[in-house]
Amino acid sequence: MANVVVVGAQWGDEGKGKIVDWLSIEADVVVRFQGGHNAGHTLVIDGKVYKLSLLPSGIVREGKISVIGNGVVVDPYHLVKEIGQIRAQGVDVGPHNLKLAENAPLILSIHRELDAHRESAATGGTKIGTTMRGIGPAYEDKVGRRSIRVMDLAEPNNLDDKIARLLAHHNPLRRGLGLPEIDPAALREELLSIAPQVLPYMDATWELLDIMRRQGKRILFEGAQGALLDVDHGTYPFVTSSNTTSANAASGSGMGPRAIGYVLGIAKAYTTRVGGGPFPTELQDEIGKLIGERGHEFGTVTGRARRCGWFDAVLVRQTVKTSGIDGIALTKLDILDGFKEIKVCTHYLLDGKQIDRLPASQAAQARVVPVYETIPGWEGTTAGARSWADLPAQAIKYVRRIEELIGAPVALLSTSPERDDTILVHNPFQD
Repeated sequence: MANVVVVGAQWGDEGKGKIVDWLSIEADVVVRFQGGHNAGHTLVIDGKVYKLSLLPSGIVREGKISVIGNGVVVDPYHLVKEIGQIRAQGVDVGPHNLKLAENAPLILSIHRELDAHRESAATGGTKIGTTMRGIGPAYEDKVGRRSIRVMDLAEPNNLDDKIARLLAHHNPLRRGLGLPEIDPAALREELLSIAPQVLPYMDATWELLDIMRRQGKRILFEGAQGALLDVDHGTYPFVTSSNTTSANAASGSGMGPRAIGYVLGIAKAYTTRVGGGPFPTELQDEIGKLIGERGHEFGTVTGRARRCGWFDAVLVRQTVKTSGIDGIALTKLDILDGFKEIKVCTHYLLDGKQIDRLPASQAAQARVVPVYETIPGWEGTTAGARSWADLPAQAIKYVRRIEELIGAPVALLSTSPERDDTILVHNPFQD
């Protein structure tokens, strides 16, 4: 049995939540290893919709352990709120099935305010498109070695020194930005008032995961966002503040790289993006609008409309390499039903020269021109298909062509948001 890492192979919003939930049937543990509550997962189970942004998708499965790893930045107030919301929908959540890494950094109000101020003050091309939930500033404090972490909530006698260290950086910064300084006593109260609701979930999760791995338990690692938003390998600076590629599943959970067996990349049958940044295959016409309407392309967390375009094989081929993807879960094939023809980007032109990758330069990324291959569409429907026999022949040809272009096989095919509308080609846990 292979432990499985699930990563987005595009810019996020590929449908990871459903796939993780579907795979969690065979998993014993589901681990979230990076990001914060800036990325949402929507699960549709028996017609019931669950919207998650911080809790691992496996939380809706009975008998599974869900872990929020040390690579995640955690807003404690949001965590408590989300637990309450999911409980209200009848899901059992408690310290018996949800574990929070003791060394996970906390997102505080100071981070949210700074994030919002920066984004609102940015103009033109300097806007990153942040969700303004404090994710970036919290990661900055982590790297700057001034974070207040989950474990600190359990040591109130040592909290004043940590608050002083944090504010020694933030208050001069706030003065320079024209923002009021933070009162240490107010920040202390913010932390201590939420501590009793958070601390019951705290655990040495790296040790727990190691024990479970040695017991032969199957572990599913769940990433947020997508590989093209990776702070190193994405479309910098229009990226998130963490490493979203599969390698971070190890460091973001406290496990060694040998704990990772199979890497499953999730990709839509077309391409979407939220916020600013390059998007070579973006369609700013009626076709792009139609794809967005059919696909209900609005952010789970922000409600922002997603930009839509044709499938970009160059980008997915690149993420297959940077994340070591073994197989792809292709989602939302049904959104392309009825198109007379479908285009797929096979390579780019940069200043008239053919290239087969997205350049790292921001200026070059803005200049690339997509080169398309046109593929005939299909008249039948793929919606709700649960076997290859249910698919139109031309839809199968489209899937096979994508496999050829990205250099990875399709392991799963999703044909609707419903959990059971999935065609299994290869079980990642059986690798």
